[in-house]
Amino acid sequence: MVSDEALSKLEQLSQFLDSDPGNLSLLADCAQAALEADKPADAAVFFAKIDALEPLEAIAANTAGIAAMRGGDQPAAQQWFARALEDNPDDTGIRFNIAWSKALGKDFDAALETLEADVIDALPQAAMLDLQIDHELGRFDAAAAKMDTYLEKFPDYAPLQAAVSVLAMDMERLDLAREAALKGGSHPDALTTLATLDLGDRKLGEAREQYAQALATRPMNPRAEIGLGLVDLAEGNTLEAAKRLDKGADQFGDHLGTWIAAGWAHFIGGDLDAARARFETALSHDDTFGEAHGSLAVIELLQGEADSAERRIEVAKRLDRDAFSTALAAMLFEQSQGNQEKAEQIFRIASQQPILPNGSTLMDELVKALGGTGGTSGLNS
Repeated sequence: MVSDEALSKLEQLSQFLDSDPGNLSLLADCAQAALEADKPADAAVFFAKIDALEPLEAIAANTAGIAAMRGGDQPAAQQWFARALEDNPDDTGIRFNIAWSKALGKDFDAALETLEADVIDALPQAAMLDLQIDHELGRFDAAAAKMDTYLEKFPDYAPLQAAVSVLAMDMERLDLAREAALKGGSHPDALTTLATLDLGDRKLGEAREQYAQALATRPMNPRAEIGLGLVDLAEGNTLEAAKRLDKGADQFGDHLGTWIAAGWAHFIGGDLDAARARFETALSHDDTFGEAHGSLAVIELLQGEADSAERRIEVAKRLDRDAFSTALAAMLFEQSQGNQEKAEQIFRIASQQPILPNGSTLMDELVKALGGTGGTSGLNS
């Protein structure tokens, strides 16, 4: 969180600059103050003014690149970094910054080309980025092949441990995920991993506390947002759950499982039309996603579209027979014979009463199924 002192310092320096706009030292101070006040766009403006008066030297150009990168202008950031690299072609830090900016711009192949062996060998953050890019691209075998080497080389680098914890969750290596998250300390990704593991164990209070701490540290954190939504869902706060899951889905963008989770939150809250819209969004991103077909089949059954639901169930079975929604839709159809009123009654009973040997309800199983909702690697600027 930005301190009032940092904001006050920037305001004071800016006022001094109004009286002496060509003062290079004052412009540099303003640029640094803007970065400290978490106003990277303002810092970028100050750096541009300095450069217009006197071309930035390599160190300042690198800092200008960081400001542009944090402000989301990756092309500008890469131009600054390229200028800095001209005078320091072997500087691993600058080369890492170029790779980081390219990754943030979703140019992952170019980022990997920049992450040469000497960069990764020199910088733990480069090793972390290498794993995160593999995660983004779904290259789990490639990540697994080098993960232990990176952890052995940089055991005390908490952000790397946190990144491994996220990766391990999506690889379903839960023991490794927990071990790495504990070593990740207060890093938001580590906290989110521990919270997700607690959610899976139905430790809702602990999960909520850790998700909230992760969000306080990094407000733009879709995994934590989704996690809190699932905690709300498990506790019966369906309205709040739907809001949080919608927000997480929007932040992730095209992550299918998140749209499914959001849809089920609206479904449980009784808004079938909103649920249908989220399931259809998932399907629009990938029409081979069995979970989306199964979820839509449940909606169609409860809205009296039995013929369409039956066809969709068959599609869902071919794509993912073991998906939660596929099994639920098939069960509802079989027991209701396509009758809308009977399907509603079956679902209402099953959602509220223990139906499994462990005493859990259908809603308990739904939250458990959604609790593993993955996503991206957590790349951020």
